Amino acid sequence: MREIDPEIDLTVLSNDPTSTAAKHQVQAVNRWQLKDVSNVLKKADGLISGGGSLLQDKTGLKSVPYYSGIMRIAKFHKKPVFIYSQGIGPVDHPLSKWIVKSTLNKVDQITVRDRDSQQLLTSLGLKKDSIIVPDPVFGLDARTFSSSWGEGVGLSGRFVTVSVRDWPSDQPFKVHIAGCLDNLVRDGYGVVFVPFHGEDDYRSSNEVAGLMEEHSYVMKTDVPMDEKIAVIGQSDLLIGMRLHSLIFASIVYTPFVALSYDPKVDSFASLMEQPVAGHVNQGNWDSASLLDVVKGQLSDLESVREALRDRAAVQQAKARETAEMAIEVFR
Repeated sequence: MREIDPEIDLTVLSNDPTSTAAKHQVQAVNRWQLKDVSNVLKKADGLISGGGSLLQDKTGLKSVPYYSGIMRIAKFHKKPVFIYSQGIGPVDHPLSKWIVKSTLNKVDQITVRDRDSQQLLTSLGLKKDSIIVPDPVFGLDARTFSSSWGEGVGLSGRFVTVSVRDWPSDQPFKVHIAGCLDNLVRDGYGVVFVPFHGEDDYRSSNEVAGLMEEHSYVMKTDVPMDEKIAVIGQSDLLIGMRLHSLIFASIVYTPFVALSYDPKVDSFASLMEQPVAGHVNQGNWDSASLLDVVKGQLSDLESVREALRDRAAVQQAKARETAEMAIEVFR
């Protein structure tokens, strides 16, 4: 947005306003101080809501009322609201469905990041149209990212990066991942776990690393995000659960193998024409089958990389258009 309009003035709703303001050179207010949020919205030209999966009740019943409530405050002040590349759902509770439908019918423009989100809004009875756009991460110019992290820990030669997260399942999916990674190490590859969601992913990464018989590396949580993306760019392949790990791999043209816990992962892998090796709640895959998919990608790495580069370039161009749409709504 700053590239399009260098004069734009951004204020972010944050859990840690001081850190957010310093890190991103923006203004910031405490997202839980609704009086402050209301005052900011009253002065603003409009509200951007997104991205991520904000309107969902899978992780609890508070997200939908909170994020919808922020939109309603903006509309109370007669400000335009732009839904920016959101992943919608799951939305299962009847009250959540009503809140999403009644709130989004009043916003000014809706952009979503996948067809599943669009179809969910239609099923809820939404009258407003929505447009499918890329995830905002595609707007990052990763060519400027670099990292010497690998040299610092003694990593050399070929390696794969891994993104895992915790997820309730009666399947031993972490054991399967560990078994596959052991085989890759024996084939001469290093293994680097890249946690993206704070201590939760760091704990899951160490858990899988602990299940391995061979040595692996786990990046610390305080490694800057641009360095993590750079390390993925240096790797031959990413094996990933987190959606954004797959997107990060795409913007640095690193082929990936997805492990799905949510339809959004399947949707994105399909968009980028990369394989999904298994679903963490299903028992139809194991270490051997995961290894087969991984080796399939590694055996034809350059052609897979070129095809991924072509598909990512399309998304990168479209990502800029989303920012242009938002600014136009506020004008």
